Amino acid sequence: METELKQHIITLAEKYETADFLPADPSSFMHKVDGAENQEAMAFIASCLSYGARKQFFPKIQYILDVAQGNIDQWVRSGEWVSSIPDSTGCYYRLYTCHDMHQLLTAYQTMLHEYGSMKEYIRRNATTGIEAIEALCRFFSQYGADKIIPKNTTSACKRVCMFLRWMVRTGSPVDLGLWADIIDRRTLIMPLDTHVVQEAQRMNLLQSRTASMSAARRLTDAMLKIFPDDPLKGDFALFGLGVDEGE
Repeated sequence: METELKQHIITLAEKYETADFLPADPSSFMHKVDGAENQEAMAFIASCLSYGARKQFFPKIQYILDVAQGNIDQWVRSGEWVSSIPDSTGCYYRLYTCHDMHQLLTAYQTMLHEYGSMKEYIRRNATTGIEAIEALCRFFSQYGADKIIPKNTTSACKRVCMFLRWMVRTGSPVDLGLWADIIDRRTLIMPLDTHVVQEAQRMNLLQSRTASMSAARRLTDAMLKIFPDDPLKGDFALFGLGVDEGE
């Protein structure tokens, strides 16, 4: 990789990984609640709903924050969510019906009851980023929540990878680092979406136009050459640039 390209990506990462990144990003929601349990729960739900236009999915995340009154963990754990999101075929957000959300939250509530927290579930089932992705896909597919959490890691699992970035990376004004003691950030996988694929192609970091897990891992390998201790710092460079140019 050319030195000039490396420096360009480093410069972009420094530009975008600031507190100014938060207001327009779904990661902002996990900073609006108090306590590790609430931050973990808010981050997970926000990541699940983060697709499409932000002006459309932000209100859907905000609704959950409002009805839970900021106590997201208790809202899920106690089953209070059932009265806010009934099990129906009505639309919750775009391709997600209220039934899909019901399946997701039923599975999540079960996980909290069985393991105490999502972190504890991951602690028992994974030591690397890819193992954590596989573990989450495996658990939620058991409960019919695969409309929201992919059944397996054939796809890029973008939202799961993004959630893990939020949970694992430390020393960031954006990411929380709550799971830094159980997953090594060097094993995280780049969250791959259209913006990131396009920017990676423009920089000759990717040849593939498909947002697959294999492409995500190839891009992660490229980022490891630039940020050997923290490859997902590169996510800020590619995602931030893509969003800026797309608006």
